[in-house]
Formats: sequence, structure tokens, C-alpha cells
Amino acid sequence: MRMAKYILTVCLLMIAGHMLYAQEEDLLKLVGGEEKPQKQYVDYAFKSSRVIMSHSMEVIRPGVMDMRILHRFGNVNRGAYEFFGLDNASMRLGFDFGITKNLMAGIGRSTNKKELDGFIKYRLIHQAKGPGAMPFSFLLVGGSSMTLLKWADTSRKNFFTSRIGYYGQAIIGRKFSEGFSLQFMPTIVHRNLVATQNDPHDLLAMGAGARLKLSKRISLNVDYYYRLNPNPEDGTQNPLSVGFDIETGGHVFQLHFTNAAGMNEKVFLLETTNKWEKGDIQFGFNISRSFQVKKKKK
Repeated sequence: MRMAKYILTVCLLMIAGHMLYAQEEDLLKLVGGEEKPQKQYVDYAFKSSRVIMSHSMEVIRPGVMDMRILHRFGNVNRGAYEFFGLDNASMRLGFDFGITKNLMAGIGRSTNKKELDGFIKYRLIHQAKGPGAMPFSFLLVGGSSMTLLKWADTSRKNFFTSRIGYYGQAIIGRKFSEGFSLQFMPTIVHRNLVATQNDPHDLLAMGAGARLKLSKRISLNVDYYYRLNPNPEDGTQNPLSVGFDIETGGHVFQLHFTNAAGMNEKVFLLETTNKWEKGDIQFGFNISRSFQVKKKKK
């Protein structure tokens, strides 16, 4: 009998001790904040650091290099003789680098006008959920491009600065759900040399980009720019691109149709002359492949 009482007493003490420990642990969690909701950053609003032509609100992870190959073919309305534009092509080879969680930079070269270009993108606000979180992302992008074409007129004095253009851009975007993301991109482009006095040195534009998820690995992407102060007599148009992102492991394929031949901001905002309504549409594709070039911090 004494043994049974002893065993029962020990069991009761163990149960009581466990209950006290559980209550103490719950109290410590509440005091220590473990039960408080944590801030969770929202990523993958877009599958790539580009919508199609435009920068997206995504930033490449630190230590990652993204090699990007962009192709644009000729107008599809040129017919079968030119294989619906496939006989004519231009390309850009670029390398983008993730520097920190919120900072990336990239360089590239295009066959169009033999242009070199580079940019820096910094994320000031990262969309998140939880206490102190912001419901949108806010980024700044600054870039420059330089043409390496030989001077068309060597009889006059040509300045090196005439080869260069610059652009600045803000990106305000939000991932509304797993299936839909939207961003706006107020942009300014400056060129040192203009063709006529009616051409603005500084062009203002408002861009918009969107992603609609169609399946686990495929999405519909659109980006468009409305230019606020173009020269109405130069025949240039607002650039519009529509396409699909296809994700396959470490690759992202972007298949799209666009009226813009250029592959940097200065060219597609200032030199697009094709018109969608006339069938001046170009097929193109982008290939993105990421490489971990710096070991991840443990």
C-alpha cells in the first residue's frame, strides 16, 4: 500500500511539475515575444528581375550572378520572304549581380548601335506582412548607356559625351496574391545629344508592369510606357510588350511580342517607331540563368 501511495505521489508530482513547466514556458514565450507575429517579407512578385523590358521589383540574391541573353527579331509583318522577321535579329548579353539583400547591379552589351549599358538597383522598402510591415515595395534604379558606333559625320567636331544617355526610375509595386503582381515605374531619360531642337533632352514617362500566374511555372507578363513629352513629329511610339514567363529549374524563359526593338531604357523609350495596329510587332525571347558565384553566409 505504501508503495502504491509512493508511486501515486511521484506521478502526481510529475504531472504537476509538467504543468508548471508548460505554464512557465508559455509565459516565457509571451514575455519573450515568440508568440508575437513576425514580419515576413514578400518575394517572387515576378519570377525574374525583369518584367519583360522593364526592371521588376525583384532583387537578385547576394552572391548570385544572373546571365541574361535577350533576342529581338524583325517585324512579323515582313512576310515569309524574311521568315516573318526571324531573318533579322539583334541581341543583348548581360550580367546582373546580387550585391546585398537590397542592392544589385548589371552590365550588358547590345548589337543594336553597339551599345554598352549598366545600372544599379536599390530596394528601399520591401513588401512584408506582420508588425511594422509595408504593403508595397519601393525601389530606385539608375543607369547609363553609351553607343560605340563610328561617327556618321567625321567632318564636324564630335564629343564623347554625345554618345551617352542616362535614366532614373522609381518602382512602386505590390504582390497582391500568389497569382497577381502590379508595379508602376515613373521614369526620366536624359540624352546629351538630340537630333532637332524639338526633341527633348529629358523625356518623362510612366510605366506599368503586371504579372498574372497561369500555372505553377507559367505566367502572363505585360509592360507598357506612356511617354509624357515626346516630340510629336518624330514618329516614335509608346512601347508595349506582352509575353510569357516559363520557369524550368534554374532557367527562366521569357517569350514575348513587342513593338520595341531596343533593349535598354534609352532606346525603347526614345527610338521605338513600330506600331502595334499596323502589325509592326517583333517576336523575342529572353533567357535567364543564375549562378551562385559567392558562397552563402551560414
